[in-house]
Amino acid sequence: MKIRDKTGSRVPFVKFKIREDYKWVTKTSDDIFKGKRIVVFALPGAFTPTCSSVHLPNYNELYSSFKEHGIDEVICLSVNDSFVLNEWKRMEKADNIFMLPDGNGEFTEKLGLLVDKSDLSFGNRSWRYSMLVNDGVIEKMFIEPEVGDDPYGESSAEKMLEYLDPHAKIPDAITIFTKPGCVFCARAKEFLRHNNMNYEELVLNKDFTIKTVKAISGGTKLPQVFINGDRIGGAQDLENFYHQHSNPFNESRNNIVRQ
Repeated sequence: MKIRDKTGSRVPFVKFKIREDYKWVTKTSDDIFKGKRIVVFALPGAFTPTCSSVHLPNYNELYSSFKEHGIDEVICLSVNDSFVLNEWKRMEKADNIFMLPDGNGEFTEKLGLLVDKSDLSFGNRSWRYSMLVNDGVIEKMFIEPEVGDDPYGESSAEKMLEYLDPHAKIPDAITIFTKPGCVFCARAKEFLRHNNMNYEELVLNKDFTIKTVKAISGGTKLPQVFINGDRIGGAQDLENFYHQHSNPFNESRNNIVRQ
């Protein structure tokens, strides 16, 4: 496959069939891109490992940062039908992302990024890429290199945000494991909210079991707070960490991304 960077070109004009509120809606490329500044990230398929573990979650997490930099909408495009993408969005809790189904691969093919993945019984799918579209014109593309089956990095949310603003700070990825009725869990969440720190909450016996807590923390105490993969501990540990370190993770995370 010969991939060409289409920066400076207009996006292909196609009609998309989208399932909204239990009915079919037809939207054209003009409906989606005209008069707007849009970030698009395209991937091989919903529910696949890299797409579910990093590509979609990171764009969803950085949505507010994109909005702060003048982006009207963040779109996930895949050669899947609307039912599949809507269910994937629901399961991944990617509420910030607009799912754009290119079910027949027409948009992707016209862009020159349709690839044959018959060896995986996928048929034709999209190569992984991202692009910034300004009023229907592709301002910038980040296309994964043609190495391996499914490389990831160039099309990441961090890479796109860096293009928009080389000095943009990437918000910390904060996860808090809690249980219902826990006063210390409520205290930790209130502390995070008070300091404008967005977080993902996982609830005992709904999102995880007590065995999970033992595996990741060595005990059963809750809450357990993690920042960028590092375990901070409980509510008091979180407060102590915040006051003693002045939130150092943002800087370290930005350095890791840009190396």
